Amino acid sequence: MSDDAHADHESAARAGAAPRPALTVRLASLAEPREPSPDEMARGPTVARMLLGARLRRLREARGVSRAEAGRLIRGSDSKISRMETGRTGFKERDLVDLLDLYGVTDEAERAVLLALAEQAGRPGWWQPYHEIIPQWYETYLGLEQSAEMIRCHESHVIPELLQTPDYARAALALTHGGEPAETVERRVELRLRRARILERSRPPRLWAMIDEAALRRPFGGAAVMRDQLRRLIEASRLPHVTVQVMPFRAGGYPGVGAPITLLRQPEAELPDVVYLARPNGAEYVDKPEDVDAFRHVLNQMATQAAPAAETPRILRAVIDET
Repeated sequence: MSDDAHADHESAARAGAAPRPALTVRLASLAEPREPSPDEMARGPTVARMLLGARLRRLREARGVSRAEAGRLIRGSDSKISRMETGRTGFKERDLVDLLDLYGVTDEAERAVLLALAEQAGRPGWWQPYHEIIPQWYETYLGLEQSAEMIRCHESHVIPELLQTPDYARAALALTHGGEPAETVERRVELRLRRARILERSRPPRLWAMIDEAALRRPFGGAAVMRDQLRRLIEASRLPHVTVQVMPFRAGGYPGVGAPITLLRQPEAELPDVVYLARPNGAEYVDKPEDVDAFRHVLNQMATQAAPAAETPRILRAVIDET
């Protein structure tokens, strides 16, 4: 490997490779008003719930209050407090006010910020009009993806969803949802394309996609559709916020082969990185630091074993010529 290739891999491994620091709440940043721009309108309730939950947990622990005690106060249980603190459920204003009283939060500005977060957590995401095709477990992923500052993914069988063309997405979804009416499949295509608009924002997330060569050579929708898809990947790879690496056949086996992995990082330092593992009928969300670190290590190993990002356009053009 050339010095340039080594430098490419080293810079890639540094980008987003560091684990999250310990939880710290930056109240001032939460209090700053935000303009309702298209970028911000895309943010859903998921991250607001996570932020508020993390803050409440720190307040509770600082006060020395147990989950059971907090649960009794709001006429619930310790498991309800756990769900609130992990962002898995919304917040009633009455419950939040009672908890803030219990935790000794008397500053009106701080209370206003937390109540505003609760209000934001209760708003429907932009994807609500698609509720009939979105399972509940997938809403969490949509919320994380739409507000992420960095997305790292590995795909071995298909092109990453955020980089798919309409025709490729249609062909892929028709296979996975073949029993549905054509209009329902079109709704799924529309949702997928709307998700991809995050890459067109004025402040887009950093996308780092690792694609197995097998996915490049599996012609979803036929040769013409696949060639258009490969051209789309070339265009995307030239964007400053997108890195596309190909795992060529010549690399042999590698850690994580066959398994789709997505690691998402939020801009708020108090939120942990989350790994999303898609299943045929569900998903697993991994957020324990030691487990996330294990997946991060796998992704970093892939990055050093894959072809450098600078070679991606050449590799894709070669596949186009052979398709």
